[in-house]
Amino acid sequence: MSSPITGTAAGVPFTALPPAGGGPAPLIVTWHMLDAPRSNAAFAAALPMNGLPAWRVHLGMPMCGERMVDGSTDAIVELFNKDPLMLYLHPFVRQATEEFPAALAAIREQLPVGDGPIGVLGGSLGGAVALQVLTDAEIPIFAGALVNAAVRMRSVVDMFPGDYLYDADSEKAVDALDFVAKVDALTSRPPLLVVSGELDHPALRADARDLVDAWGDRAELQTIPDLAHPLAEEPGIEPAPQLPSAAEVDFALTTWFQHHLPA
Repeated sequence: MSSPITGTAAGVPFTALPPAGGGPAPLIVTWHMLDAPRSNAAFAAALPMNGLPAWRVHLGMPMCGERMVDGSTDAIVELFNKDPLMLYLHPFVRQATEEFPAALAAIREQLPVGDGPIGVLGGSLGGAVALQVLTDAEIPIFAGALVNAAVRMRSVVDMFPGDYLYDADSEKAVDALDFVAKVDALTSRPPLLVVSGELDHPALRADARDLVDAWGDRAELQTIPDLAHPLAEEPGIEPAPQLPSAAEVDFALTTWFQHHLPA
């Protein structure tokens, strides 16, 4: 296992794990959870996909890890307490998606990853970012994978305390992040692995099944026994030893991407 490489790509912090030898190889980009592991470094430790002949570059989400405000998650908590959708979920996905093309270009300047199709992986809210890239971005993708992903943002909003009061703007925002509904409009559907923890939130598990059904025969659903929503123990900011359940997810992802890597 090679040592992680840390850096910044167009203002986005990353943790890169090189293939053996560190030379030219395909690229897999990931976006972490906002549950544990909630930083690029912690996500890299939880799901390193060691042994893959590919660069795995784990990007930092807004206001997480190195981008935390005053070194804590207090600012994030304040946002989702005020308005979980319009101040937290929607802007996080939008910013991570909008900053990705420039970050990808910078990664290609810094690392020997070439300009071919990439793989994408997202966990929880990072899964919504990966899905946004899969469904909207004009970037060639050889395969995607999701872990306990936010497939329908309305399901995620429903998990917050109280009844969320939608208006015209928030209805538009939440519908734009319903990726089951967006599948019908896709002209190209890369191979997609959807990993769902057996103990994840029931609504997220149902959405995962619906996404696989909508995606069609190029999608595969894999359930991980005894896996709840997080992949690491709290606080989930610094790299930590890989949990047994995360090791099962890691094996599934490694096998999937190994099968679909470009020649």
